Amino acid sequence: MSMNILITGSEGYIGARLVEKLRLNHNVFGIDIRDTHAGYYHYRKMDIRSPELKDLIRTARITHVIHLASIVQPGPDREHDYDVDVNGTRNLLDACVINHVEHITVTSSGAAYGYYADNPEWLRETDAIRGNYSFPYSYHKRLVEEMLAEYAQTAPQLKQLILRPGTVLGLNTDNLITNLFRKKRLLAVAGSRSPFVFIWDEDVVDIIRQGTEQSITGKYNLAGDGAMSIQEIALTLGKKNLTIPAVVLKTLLAAGKALGLTRYGPDQLDFLRYRPVLDNQALKTQFGYTPKKTSREVFTLYARHQGLLP
Repeated sequence: MSMNILITGSEGYIGARLVEKLRLNHNVFGIDIRDTHAGYYHYRKMDIRSPELKDLIRTARITHVIHLASIVQPGPDREHDYDVDVNGTRNLLDACVINHVEHITVTSSGAAYGYYADNPEWLRETDAIRGNYSFPYSYHKRLVEEMLAEYAQTAPQLKQLILRPGTVLGLNTDNLITNLFRKKRLLAVAGSRSPFVFIWDEDVVDIIRQGTEQSITGKYNLAGDGAMSIQEIALTLGKKNLTIPAVVLKTLLAAGKALGLTRYGPDQLDFLRYRPVLDNQALKTQFGYTPKKTSREVFTLYARHQGLLP
């Protein structure tokens, strides 16, 4: 049955792929802050914080929302990032409730669990959400999930699907994490194995599509099977691995950030040594989706396409 679907952040890579797939069977509407768009769906340039959002949802008779819009790479203005991520999400939720939207899918992140030494070896959806204040992206995901929990109590008629992806990789992914893989030597923190879990971007698109079309509810980690340590990644790329004590790395990061040599600062040390490692059993057994590629297969696909393999 055809649905009226709104996608926030519809001009991003995942958003654009969802539009391509969903528009074949549904009426797709999108908002983003970009000036240009594909032109083959109902698009409006709009900030997620705009008071006009409720009017758009009403006039388009939106039944399902996919919330992708967020600040992925924090800027210098933390208050602005908070306003977009947290207040923007609240604005969207209020607009959904007022207009009797049936279902919302929210892309949270594995970062919502936080970067802590006492994280379980494999994090499950029942583990605590403890996003770190020192890492705004992680902290905002925590705040958004706490907000969603409040709305689940006050507005249970708005069904919720919360997705927590690990590191999303595709052929042309370019972000803070992939920048690590392009270094001559890959850094590891002494005493911290902290492996990566990867999820193929095409799997993410298919999971969101399935969750929306079937109005699935609940919280689910998104990760391919298995994980890769930084040592395994270095071996795959034919690069050397440099293991540095935490106290030394913290000093180097502080100096590098001050000199403009790196986007990482000392506050991001835990981001490097305590990455959340996501268990995907609930995704496979409860949601009903098995990722098409394992963590290693996704990484190899990315590295090959980027010309990073030896």
